Amino acid sequence: MEQNLSAQTLPNSLSNHQDDDEAAADDNDPPSLSLQALEALKEFLAEQSQPLPDTAAESRAADSAAPALISEDWRLSQFWYDPHTAETLAQEVLTLCNSLPDSAARVACVACPSLYAYLKNNDSEVPVQLLEYDKRFEQYGSDFTFYDYNRPEDLPLELKHAFDIVVADPPYLSRECLEKVAQTVSFLARSEKSYLLLLTGAVQKERAAELMGLHPCGFRPQHSSKLGNEFRLFTNYDPAMRLEGWDVEK
Repeated sequence: MEQNLSAQTLPNSLSNHQDDDEAAADDNDPPSLSLQALEALKEFLAEQSQPLPDTAAESRAADSAAPALISEDWRLSQFWYDPHTAETLAQEVLTLCNSLPDSAARVACVACPSLYAYLKNNDSEVPVQLLEYDKRFEQYGSDFTFYDYNRPEDLPLELKHAFDIVVADPPYLSRECLEKVAQTVSFLARSEKSYLLLLTGAVQKERAAELMGLHPCGFRPQHSSKLGNEFRLFTNYDPAMRLEGWDVEK
C-alpha cells in the first residue's frame, strides 16, 4: 500500500517544517522540503515500515509441533488438557512403553482423546486404543471404540485384559462415575502389573485409593479452559523423579 504523505498523516514536526518551507518558496516552484525535514521524513517512514510484532504468529510457531484437536463439546463434559499437560502425559506413557520388555506394549486411553492425539503425534507407531463416547472420533478408525461409562464392561471381548498401560479421565466427579470407570480399567488392564494413570478432581483422592489403589503425583494437570476444580494425576506406580514423584503426605 502506498504511503499517504499529506500534512494530516505526518507528525507535527514534519508538517511544521513543510509549512515553513512552503512560505519561503517561490509560488511558481513546487513545494520542497529542507534537508532537516527530509531527514525527519526518512526517519518517520522507516519507523512506519517496520512490521509490528506478530504475537499470534509466534504463538503458532511455538505450537507448530502440537497436533490438531477436535473442538471440545462442553455438553459432553469435554475439556482438553493444555499443551504442557498433554505433552507431559504423552512422554510419561511413552517412557512406560519403552520400559516394558514387550516392544508392542498396548495403551488404552479412556475418555481422554487429547492424550491419544499427543501420543500419536509423538510416535505414530505406538498401539493406542481410544475409548470414547463422542462418535466424532470415529475418524481414528480401528483405534476408536465407542464407550459409555454407564455400561463399563460393554466392550469388545478382544479388549479384555489386553492393555499394559491404561489412562482414564472420567467425565464426571461423582462417586458413581469413578466406580464405573474403575470397572472399565479393571476390564482393560492386562494384569495387576499394568500401569494405571487416573486424571480426575482432587476431591476423588480417597476414592481413587480405595477403588484402584492409586496415589496422587506432584504434577498438577491443567486444562486449556482453566477449570475451577483442582485436578490431580493418580498412579498405581511410583514415578520416582518423573511427574514430580508421588505427593506423599508427611
